[in-house]
Amino acid sequence: MVLVVLPCLLYAQNADTLRISQDSADHIFLQNNLQLLAQRYNIDAQKALELQAKLYPNPNIQVSTAIYNQDAKKWFPIGNNGEITAQLSQEIMLAGKRNKAVKLAQANTSMSMLQFTELLKTLKYTLHTDLYTVYYLSKAAAVYTDEINSLQILSKGFDTQLAQGNVSQKEALRIKAQLYSLQSEYNDLINQINDAESELRLLLHVPQVFVLPLVDEHYVNDLSPDKYPLQTLIDSALANHPDIQMAKLNTQIGKLNYSYQKSLAVPDLSVFAGYDQQGSYVHNLSNIGVAIDLPFFNRNQGNIKSAQFQEKMAEISEKDATATVQENVYNEFVKLHTYDDLYRKRDKNFDGDFQKLQQATFKNYQNRTIGLLDFLDFYDAYKNNMLQLNTLQINRITGFEALNFYTGSQFF
Repeated sequence: MVLVVLPCLLYAQNADTLRISQDSADHIFLQNNLQLLAQRYNIDAQKALELQAKLYPNPNIQVSTAIYNQDAKKWFPIGNNGEITAQLSQEIMLAGKRNKAVKLAQANTSMSMLQFTELLKTLKYTLHTDLYTVYYLSKAAAVYTDEINSLQILSKGFDTQLAQGNVSQKEALRIKAQLYSLQSEYNDLINQINDAESELRLLLHVPQVFVLPLVDEHYVNDLSPDKYPLQTLIDSALANHPDIQMAKLNTQIGKLNYSYQKSLAVPDLSVFAGYDQQGSYVHNLSNIGVAIDLPFFNRNQGNIKSAQFQEKMAEISEKDATATVQENVYNEFVKLHTYDDLYRKRDKNFDGDFQKLQQATFKNYQNRTIGLLDFLDFYDAYKNNMLQLNTLQINRITGFEALNFYTGSQFF
């Protein structure tokens, strides 16, 4: 495997450099990313709510006594002249409320795990695209650096020749204008690289370093979108994409919540046992009983109706998520073929020949065998060709990453 290492450019001179391959970046990302760490705690929080849903209601005990006995003239009387009552009660949930609450909590835990998976895939997609963006934009920046260095040498020479009256001021100013234009474009490009670098540092949690990607260009060039048919990619997306899985689980949660809300319409039963020392028709009365609410007014009608509509909304959202993911896979598949076809049709020797010709053009202009306009036109053509090539490579490789993201599988 051949790894291509880009030279550190000017913008990396004041920072430590972290040379890193995609596999190493993935490893650091999984260990260090703060968003993933926070989402893992959310999963633990949902599991704790599962435990809570499994718990039974606590028993309730009540004890009371008289404050003052007017006949005996005693405060808090006890014994034969006192009055003590006690009651122990236990709520019994009916209509399977506890089991339904447990299933609902388990579904919410599954949802938090899917959200973690979606976050992981989204951040990893961003990580990979940023790595390739930095790599190919740095190659484009190197083109600017070569041209700027050449024009700076040429401009200094023209200043000397202008002072001696050997060249016109117009020609010297035209070279300077081209130089300043290239420097401005170069700064814009560096800002794009710095933005991607900033995102990389956050994703990897490696502050104050310059992340220098190591890319196996032979492997990247050998990637082909024809390796898998479109239907295979779509089938994988339908089975594995987190958006579809979450939409299906949302529908399931809607059904569980609807069932749970209907169970809440059934009142719970309370069973109690009591003791009354002498406040009843006999002394030392022991009794047992049951209590239940009469569902005349509140039968949880509003919550049941709301859960019913939420269930229908989840079913429609599931269909929408399925259609959206299918369209995204198809769209990325078509775009990737366009980028890959354009890349394959390029003459492999063209860029190398162009670079040699660029160097020869610079020497020819220094020797005054070609004119200023031809020289500047060729420099613009060379620069634009290299920019287009690196942009095409970014679009192509991120297309493969997009298919991995939308299919939920590491196809490429």
